[in-house]
Amino acid sequence: MARRKQSLFEEVIAITSKLPWWAGIVFAIAAYLWLHGMATSEVTAVAQPGKRGELVSQALFHTLATIGQYLLPAVFLLGAAMSAYRRFKRGALHGQVAASSHRGVLNSMSWRQFEALVGEAFRRRGYSVTETADGGVDLVLKKEGETFLVLCKQWRATQLGMNIVRELYGVMTARDATGGFVVTSGVFTDEACAFARGKNIELMDGKALHALVRGVSVPVKFFRDPLSIMTTGAPFCPECQSRMVMRKARHGANAVKKFWCCSRYPDCRGKRRV
Repeated sequence: MARRKQSLFEEVIAITSKLPWWAGIVFAIAAYLWLHGMATSEVTAVAQPGKRGELVSQALFHTLATIGQYLLPAVFLLGAAMSAYRRFKRGALHGQVAASSHRGVLNSMSWRQFEALVGEAFRRRGYSVTETADGGVDLVLKKEGETFLVLCKQWRATQLGMNIVRELYGVMTARDATGGFVVTSGVFTDEACAFARGKNIELMDGKALHALVRGVSVPVKFFRDPLSIMTTGAPFCPECQSRMVMRKARHGANAVKKFWCCSRYPDCRGKRRV
C-alpha cells in the first residue's frame, strides 16, 4: 500500500521533532512575533482604480497572519514536545542497557530502539547526531567540523559480513566523510574485519557497544579520537574498549602466532584475531 503523503504541518512537526527540543521553542517564539506583527498591522486602503487586487492581497495576508500567529507556534511547540519525549525515551533506554550486566539486552529491543541507543551513546560523547533513512546510513555524526557515518545492524546472533562494511565505505567515499562506524548486536566475520582495516571504519560488535553504554573502563578515550585506530593500527578491546597490543602466543596449538591482547591484561582478558 502506498504511503500517505504528509501534510505541510505534519512535515514541519516531523522536522522539528528531530531537532533539540529548545530549537522548537525558539522557532515558536520567532514565528509568533513575526506573524503577530503582521496580524496587528493595519490594512492600507487603496482607493486608486485598478489596485483593488492589492487590497484583497493585503486583507488575505492579514487574515492568514491572524490565524497563523497561533497555529504555527503550536506546530513548533508540538514538535518540541515530541523531541523532548524522544530524548527522555533515549535516556531511559540507555539507562536500562547500562544497568544490565548481560549484553543479550541488545537483542530484546526493536531495530528503532537499537538505533536510538547507538545515537544516544554517541551524543553522550559530544557528537551531534542526525537520524536519517537516506543514503544507506542510519546516523550522521558531526564533531569539530568532521563528519562520520554510522550503519546500525541489529542482527541477533548473526555474523556481519564484508558486504555491509563495503556498503558503508562506498557511502563514505561518495559523501567525503572522515570516517565511519558499523555497529551490530552480533559479531563480525574475519573478512569484514580485514576489509575495514585501513579504511577509516571502526567495527563495534555487541560486546563493544554494551561495554560502551555501561561505561566500562574509559570508552571516552575511544570517542575523543575515533581515527586513532586508523593512524596507530591498534584496535580496541571488545571487553573494556581499552587499547590493545599485539603479542605472540608462547604455548599451545597457536604457539608463535600473533594476536591482539588487551593492554590491561591480566585485569582484562579481551582478545582479537590479527
